[in-house]
Amino acid sequence: MRKVAVVGAGKIGSTIASLLSGSGGYDVLLIDQSPAALAEAEVGAKTVAMAIDDPVILARALTGAFAVISAAPYHLTTVVAEAAKGAGAHYLDLTEDVAASRVVRDLAKDASTAFIPQCGLAPGFITIAAWDLAQHFDELHDVRLRVGALPRYPSNALNYNLTWSTDGVINEYCEPCEAIVGGRLREVPALEECEEFSLDGVTYEAFNTSGGLGTLCQTLEGKVRNLNYRTIRYPGHAAIMKALLNDLGLRHRRPLLKDILENAVPATLQDVVIVFVTVSGLKDGRLMQETYVNKVYAQPVRGKMMSAIQITTAGAVCAVLDLLAQGKLPQAGFIRQEDIALADVLGNRFGRFYADDDATFQPALRAAAE
Repeated sequence: MRKVAVVGAGKIGSTIASLLSGSGGYDVLLIDQSPAALAEAEVGAKTVAMAIDDPVILARALTGAFAVISAAPYHLTTVVAEAAKGAGAHYLDLTEDVAASRVVRDLAKDASTAFIPQCGLAPGFITIAAWDLAQHFDELHDVRLRVGALPRYPSNALNYNLTWSTDGVINEYCEPCEAIVGGRLREVPALEECEEFSLDGVTYEAFNTSGGLGTLCQTLEGKVRNLNYRTIRYPGHAAIMKALLNDLGLRHRRPLLKDILENAVPATLQDVVIVFVTVSGLKDGRLMQETYVNKVYAQPVRGKMMSAIQITTAGAVCAVLDLLAQGKLPQAGFIRQEDIALADVLGNRFGRFYADDDATFQPALRAAAE
């Protein structure tokens, strides 16, 4: 059994540790600075309570690990990555923070192990799915990625419940967003360019948020006309968040905003994750479009109810870890999500949460079966 350390015992980190330890293929060590968080996790894995803000000290705890998965808050991403490098372990994370991912990429340049950031839902699986669709075209025009983790039964003015990291939500609402517009790489403001669309009779809105594209902008620069990522919410959410962040100035007082949200907006396990990718371009001289839409709902996993965002985020990074352990990914250097085959993810025991019977993905599903 390979030793894997998971840093961060929050909703997602504890789910990752539970999936890996329950699989029987990994010896899991869950690390967090909070003994209470570790006790609450109940993941069937070894636990260590320690500070995780010093890469040198953390590296000692990671000695002998095959891989390290960071599920810590985004501002600790680079600390965990440095510690993993110091321990000689492979590194994976879930961060949507663009600046942190750039540091991880630099750390990977001379590393003897693999560095695979942004392995969650978005960035992560959404990037893998979009890249797979893009390969079906001779010439790309527009690539649109939309993802939302939503309550099934919204009951407040925000039409939202907390389903994952509050720090992560605030960060993606505040930081600039990468996009390709008219063939050029640009930064566009978060919470802007709000659009409405309907799916299965329900109306949603989608707006710019930071980090969801991963490295896709750099990969497709000069190869696509327009590329963007937007977060899906129920109508009205963006307007309220803009008032809080801009009119009340809470983008400059993030700890206060976090405290307000966590004490006013309840969490829920009754959620749904919507994955919506649309690619258009030329095929054999004809203008064509392909769309992948999938909904993943909260469901019991090994007898325990898990939210859709827990399942999709943890399932994605666990699938990538499996592929790395199986030798299906490079064993050193920086690895993009685009380097990961969709068929491999869908055919994986953890990636099965994303399995869909849409005809668009049938070739990938058949390849996975083979």
